[in-house]
Amino acid sequence: MITLLREQEPELLASVRTLAEAVKEIPPDPAYTPTVPAALLVGGFVRDVLLGKHPKDADVEVYGVSPERLETLLGELFGTVNTVGKAFGILKVPVGEGLELDVSIPRRESKAGRGHTGFKTESDPSLTIQEAAARRDFSLNALAMDAHTGVIFDPHGGVEDIERKRLRATDSERFQDDPLRVLRGVQFAARLGFTVEPSTMELMRTMVERGDLDELSKERVTEEWKKLLLKAERPSVGLALMRDLGILEKYAPEVAALEGVPQEAEWHPEGDVWIHTNMVVDAAAAILHERFADRPEEERLSLMVGALCHDFGKPATTREEDGRLRSKGHEDAGVEPARAFLARFTFGGAVERAAVAIARDHLKPGVLYREKERGRLDERQYANAIRKLLRRVDMPWDVFLAASEADSRGRGAPAAPVGAYLPGEAFAQAVREGELDKAAATPLLAGRDLIALGLEPGPFFTELIRRAEAARDAGTITTKEEALALAKEWLKEEGSRS
Repeated sequence: MITLLREQEPELLASVRTLAEAVKEIPPDPAYTPTVPAALLVGGFVRDVLLGKHPKDADVEVYGVSPERLETLLGELFGTVNTVGKAFGILKVPVGEGLELDVSIPRRESKAGRGHTGFKTESDPSLTIQEAAARRDFSLNALAMDAHTGVIFDPHGGVEDIERKRLRATDSERFQDDPLRVLRGVQFAARLGFTVEPSTMELMRTMVERGDLDELSKERVTEEWKKLLLKAERPSVGLALMRDLGILEKYAPEVAALEGVPQEAEWHPEGDVWIHTNMVVDAAAAILHERFADRPEEERLSLMVGALCHDFGKPATTREEDGRLRSKGHEDAGVEPARAFLARFTFGGAVERAAVAIARDHLKPGVLYREKERGRLDERQYANAIRKLLRRVDMPWDVFLAASEADSRGRGAPAAPVGAYLPGEAFAQAVREGELDKAAATPLLAGRDLIALGLEPGPFFTELIRRAEAARDAGTITTKEEALALAKEWLKEEGSRS
């Protein structure tokens, strides 16, 4: 284990060791006997180290030291102490560029009411490592480690569970104190590629069936869905687990409704809409991790939530016609189900608008490409159609295009090789060559252009700008000069009538 520790962020590890040495020098407090002062790495940091990862933050639990003494010590050692989590017994200490310690004292928690605020939490420095670990959700999070020696304290068999790729509740009674642990289990299973141990699976299912998750706030639920969608290489693992636990049927019926909705085998040999959606979400995750890892969370979420919502209109529109399955109008029909689904979360307005736009317009890049290839659109018409589409979807064009690509890649056998996404390549080339993303956001005419014609500002400016954009959409004009010439004609016509 000491070898694995050496591979971690040096500045982070040095800070933990500095704290551990300082805590060790504190004389034992008789009030906390027999617990002696000690600081250990705990929880997610230890789990991630064992999984070969390199976390940027570390959880440190300090035993045998009062909260007041600990806060003073952290100030002396590191200067800056963020007390935003103090109510929950957590002090945050920045220790380097993007590096942070979450320092806490062991605490006792007891259920005192419904919801995430329905907990009575008390710091208790006298708790032992074993007692403190028992309150953690899963055995793989109930580990502690000495930062100097790498010795692991494993009172609940977490190391073996990691080796066996198994997710197991630490304590079945305490696990039920917080229903969020069901969703945490889902996203952990998907992110780590672990299976849920049978008795834990049954415990989670029981909690779902009796409605424990009803008491969770939108904000807490949203955070777990975010982790599933943004951190898992295969979010479909979590979606399948949600289905098996009954979560989708109760809390995301729009997703549950996709199962069993058939698709035409010629276009969708993979199977029904549920299978297709799972493949699309995984394809979107692959694109995200390969190309969008450094993009803002809002844009990454837009891609993933949009991929999940993209075919919500198919259950209502799928019909057999002339011996073939068709889902005519499923794009527009998906708008309301997408909005209903999104209303249960707090992803934010931009993500919600993007997901709805993806549901409504995800087929358009492919449709426009085929029209161009068949000669029904020339290059100018194709570029104009893309510009209008970008104005309609009102989101980063490459995020929208990535969702369309994921839809295309989420077809066929799961392991089937995929080639270049030709509609996407043509789309991207047109956007870059014509700066269509800028054009979509900028009308050809502005008020200053009309003032330059010698006109006095007035309400008719809006009408002239609107008319110019309508002509642009129709493809009759493409430049500012053409728009100005058209405006002069309109003004001349209006003058002749008056």
